[in-house]
Amino acid sequence: MPLQETTSSPRSNKKSTQEFVPISEVRNGVVIMKDGSLRAILLASSINFALKSEDEQTAFIVQFQNFLNSLDFSVQIFVQSRMLDIRPYIATLEAAYKEQLDDLMRIQIREYIEFIKSFTEAANIMTKNFFLVVPYSQPALTKTGGALSMLQFGKKNTSSSDSNKSFEEQVSQLEQRISIVQQGLVRTGVRTVQLGTEEAIELLYKMFNPGEEGKPMTLEQQ
Repeated sequence: MPLQETTSSPRSNKKSTQEFVPISEVRNGVVIMKDGSLRAILLASSINFALKSEDEQTAFIVQFQNFLNSLDFSVQIFVQSRMLDIRPYIATLEAAYKEQLDDLMRIQIREYIEFIKSFTEAANIMTKNFFLVVPYSQPALTKTGGALSMLQFGKKNTSSSDSNKSFEEQVSQLEQRISIVQQGLVRTGVRTVQLGTEEAIELLYKMFNPGEEGKPMTLEQQ
């Protein structure tokens, strides 16, 4: 095959890359997959397991085991580890340095800025976030185009109102699962909160664009 037939423009490469992303959209904090299934993303609090007593550790393990055994659906647990980005904090200090009129305070702020920069570079500080993904998939027989839709003489009802009603029903089922997960984790001492639309989009964007964090900050970011 000629080489010119295998090459493509950057725009076509970008489009083909997006085809591998299994997400269709994020609506009302709910991630809608291309296959029609739904996902809710929960941000979980952390606990310092090592600092707990042996009895507390045992109690946590038992409660967490009970939580997992109580589920009749799968959940995904993942940890996001990233380098701590101190640039917004440094930008705040730089702004305070420029506004400070006292010479002694200016010196102290400048020394503090240099200390923070050198410390974070040497210590390689990481931030960790803990998430749970709760899924819901509509049963096969009730999906649009399934066996039940054939009962209407082969006609499919694809009106906007029916589509919205179906989405609301699925979200209701998903919310029941979210409630089960949250109640089960509360017994272990772990609190959770569901990400909203903006938070979910930001998380997904950073997951699919890990190199963005290393780029220089713009004026809007500062």
